[in-house]
Amino acid sequence: MFLANKDITTIISLFMKLFIIVNVDVFFLSHRKEIAMAASGEGFEVTVITKNTGKFSEIQALGLKTIDLPINPTGMHLPDEMKTFHFLLNTFRKEKPDIVHLVGLKCILWGGMASRLANVKGVVSAYSGLGILFQSEKLSPTAKAILKLFKFSHSRRDSLAIFQNHDDEKLFLDNKVLKPSQVRFIKGSGVDLNEFPFSSDPNNEKVRVIFTARMVKEKGVIILTDAAEKLREEYLNKIEFLLCGGLSENPDALSEDELNSHCDGSYIKWLGYRDDVRELLISSNIVAFPSYYREGVPKSLIEACAIGRPIITTDSVGCRDVVEDGLNGFLIPIKDSKALAEKLKILIDNPSMRSIMGRKSREIAECDFSLDGVVEKHINIYRELCKN
Repeated sequence: MFLANKDITTIISLFMKLFIIVNVDVFFLSHRKEIAMAASGEGFEVTVITKNTGKFSEIQALGLKTIDLPINPTGMHLPDEMKTFHFLLNTFRKEKPDIVHLVGLKCILWGGMASRLANVKGVVSAYSGLGILFQSEKLSPTAKAILKLFKFSHSRRDSLAIFQNHDDEKLFLDNKVLKPSQVRFIKGSGVDLNEFPFSSDPNNEKVRVIFTARMVKEKGVIILTDAAEKLREEYLNKIEFLLCGGLSENPDALSEDELNSHCDGSYIKWLGYRDDVRELLISSNIVAFPSYYREGVPKSLIEACAIGRPIITTDSVGCRDVVEDGLNGFLIPIKDSKALAEKLKILIDNPSMRSIMGRKSREIAECDFSLDGVVEKHINIYRELCKN
């Protein structure tokens, strides 16, 4: 009796070591947990290497091993960077993983070079957004140097790369960092469509506009508060703006004092970090995300799609991959609070349009962003590397 291909690959994967390297434990739990659990179910011995901010017990409760990663997620202090690189190099040489899955620029940069020098058998790098460094059409000397380092780490047979949007993919192919045969495309991190069910436009006393992200300038926080101020006189007692997200160590992050200076606690409210984002989305009418950060595909927008909310975001990398302009929301130019205010006004005044766009958002989520599909694609990549 012959085994199915999947069964054969599962046998091959038994006891193979899979290391997933992510900058911080919170991000792993929000964006990669289900992938790791599925891999463990396939027979991989999964270890999560990430900075411990107090969530290791949650990861270990899933039956996954953990290693604390010395990393400064946002800084560029050379001694810190070399410490991260040498730690990964020594860990790979000692533990001899079969597959390394690197998530995010910094982990890919140092983990990629460490993987090559340690002769790791298979490497997959997940580019989940390139950030401000690659925002400009003309690459800076620093950006060019980093691309050369990526090219060095990818110049091996068993190195694959996952992109969430085609803009980032094109950048790497145009600069010959990768060969087309090394590219895999997965549109975003996915969302559990059962955990984030469709919800009709709520009948709130005030129309509620929500923004969910880290409080970083490039995410468009100030653009949104500027737009809110443009609407204040007309809509003061008719709408409210909710800023949901914690402070960040990013050098361009807003301070608590800066945030409070833009919020009055009534018309514009900063909620801080929240773990009830789903409930906040369900109770809100409009999602606004005027980011000019080079996103992958923002998970906050994927979740908004699943709940069924109209979205106003920028016509920029990653963000435009979630919104079909005029169908499930609007795309606006970056750094344009006037355009944002104009589109907000349209949705505030048209509840029927909000409902129609919200249903379209859910359709897009079901078509493009199902977590089951994202997990399956990752497992297939691991299987592919097992066969090599």
